[in-house]
Amino acid sequence: MDRREFIKNSLLFTTGAVLLSGCTFNKDSAAGLKPGTGITTAKFKGLDVSMLGYGCMRMPVKPSGEIDEELNRKMVQRAMEAGVNYYDTAYMYMGGKSEEITGRAVKPYDRQLFNLTTKMPVVMLEKEEDVERIFNEQLKRCQTDYFDFYLVHCLNKRNWENTKKYNVIPFLEKMKKKGKIKHLGFSHHDTPELLQEIIDYYDKWEFVQLQINRLDWKTTRGEEQYNIARKANLPIVVMEPLRGSLLANLNAEATKILKDYNPEASAASWAFRWLAGLEGILTMLSGMSRPEHLEDNIKTFTNLKPLSAEENAVYDRAIEAHLKQAAIGCTSCRYCECPVGVNIAGIFSIYNQYKYDDSAMKKVGFISHYEALKESERADKCIKCGLCKPKCPQQLDIPSLLAKVHQEYLAVKGA
Repeated sequence: MDRREFIKNSLLFTTGAVLLSGCTFNKDSAAGLKPGTGITTAKFKGLDVSMLGYGCMRMPVKPSGEIDEELNRKMVQRAMEAGVNYYDTAYMYMGGKSEEITGRAVKPYDRQLFNLTTKMPVVMLEKEEDVERIFNEQLKRCQTDYFDFYLVHCLNKRNWENTKKYNVIPFLEKMKKKGKIKHLGFSHHDTPELLQEIIDYYDKWEFVQLQINRLDWKTTRGEEQYNIARKANLPIVVMEPLRGSLLANLNAEATKILKDYNPEASAASWAFRWLAGLEGILTMLSGMSRPEHLEDNIKTFTNLKPLSAEENAVYDRAIEAHLKQAAIGCTSCRYCECPVGVNIAGIFSIYNQYKYDDSAMKKVGFISHYEALKESERADKCIKCGLCKPKCPQQLDIPSLLAKVHQEYLAVKGA
């Protein structure tokens, strides 16, 4: 592909304007091309960022378990041609190989036509000198002179303390001044309270990466975190929009509900379109390990449309049907309101998501989501009064199930 053809295929646009704080859907068409024929983008400080972000945490693998770099290269080429211009990797992804493979995959393309993103792994820091060493290693791995977007990675309470202890932010500020970082943000994996603390600590954050999806909206306080980011006017990069593929692989009853309404739409497309109804979304990261994942996403994000009110009602029904057949048959009706404040529905949802998850990160996700609950809301705070049991339409033995979840949490954390 010559450079002229690549530029033609990479220009981004969409019809319709939706005003967002910090970023906006882009309604401007490119010269020579008709509006509405490309991946939907969001405006961010003069950039047109594709709302489909190419997540490099889940790459195609061969039957042997080895990364299929040739297939990955072809998928990146297809994404580039379609107008995907946000590529997200990290130091630890794919056993530490993602940055190098991503760097090689995007190397043939005009550096001005895509955004390359990686993250500082503060969990791995042992001394302040590690920050500069790792950053320089990342530049080398990715074969680049700068990163368009750079994040302080996976901020929970412990990693936030490391960030301050090893002066990560001052170093990254220096890299910004040198032009090695264009835009600085962080990814968050903890409570809304810590999210607010991080935002208040440093007033120059430009964006935030949060786990937002239909399942986490209520159960892991996702809506609270979203609202905090919105109040701070921080554009949001969405991670785990499909909740580790869970929302792309609903059970038979839920799938039938969606297919009866729209036979052509994939379950994944419903999840992305639900997110499209939220303001302030910069991009949604999708880890596409097979070409069919990429093609379905290209279809969804070409003229991306939020769910209508009617579609939202259908989607709610499908999610409820899916949860009925979960490891714990809780439908999140919340009739079982706990007198001491235990978040029963939230705990059961986290546990069910953990049981459905088939990724290598399932244990990490279970621990982080459970610990994102307020301590007063966790399963071990159940006083076994039994008041919840007669209220449950599913006739669940709630106190026993709470104890089961907490014991598994302790076992997984100790593993």
